[in-house]
Amino acid sequence: MPESPTFDPIQLKSFLALAETRNFTRAAERLGISQPTVSQHVRKLEQAAGRVLVTRDTRVLRLTDNGDAMAGFARTILAANDAATRYFSGAAMRGRLRFGTADDLAITGLPRILREFRQLYPQINLELTVSQSDQLHRRLKAGALDLVFVKWVSGAQEGEVVKQDTFAWVGLEQTVLEPGAPVPVIVYPAPSLSRKLALDALEQAGRTWRVTCTTKQISGVLAALRAGIGIAVMPTSLVPEDLKVITKRFDLPPVGDVDFTLIRNPLANTEVVDALTQAIMGRKLTPLGRR
Repeated sequence: MPESPTFDPIQLKSFLALAETRNFTRAAERLGISQPTVSQHVRKLEQAAGRVLVTRDTRVLRLTDNGDAMAGFARTILAANDAATRYFSGAAMRGRLRFGTADDLAITGLPRILREFRQLYPQINLELTVSQSDQLHRRLKAGALDLVFVKWVSGAQEGEVVKQDTFAWVGLEQTVLEPGAPVPVIVYPAPSLSRKLALDALEQAGRTWRVTCTTKQISGVLAALRAGIGIAVMPTSLVPEDLKVITKRFDLPPVGDVDFTLIRNPLANTEVVDALTQAIMGRKLTPLGRR
């Protein structure tokens, strides 16, 4: 029987840094090692796996399907290794973390990040609140939350920006807007950043509009879009594959930019908040089911 491969944690760390940065130089800087060392680790990991994990040309580095699988295994293996090390050294992090996230950010890879965080820090009591960004921000300022992950006005200079994006008008491929007719819009209840920016943009462009659906959850927005009830504003990177950006097709006004931002309560447990912040920063946040 052929011997089963054994995966070196050091090589896995180099590969995971490369998978998250998509750049050998940045991966080396993150780990504090040389770029050739990262390349060597990835090559040895490919040899151990017997599979090609990354493809590269002069401009772009991509993970193969096997590379995507290896990244998931690497996170699990390294999390288990770190948890075992902390357990037997008596250094396991403990505490309570009240975390809030905007509901549309919860349809990204965030749940996977939180699952891995709980595996890595099993003695941290993670309490999750899912709501609208403005409501989460108010609760944070009131001391009811320790850390929030929200959609925030671009350039607001509050918190740590995880990702910058642009709002887009979204609808079905077969969407039809009659010339001169009010634009049918699907919105969150006020106060809502996307609602305000969308309606303000239409007003400033001299376009009439009517609200065809008001919903508190991203699941309601997506259901209304898929039913053809109207169009909505979403961050471009969060548009599911079965929906389309229709901004240019109907000459709809630009809505503006948005930052996916982590904002912390300065009175919260710094060590625990730092741990989750680091787990989220730099990770891919595309919608579930998209590559």
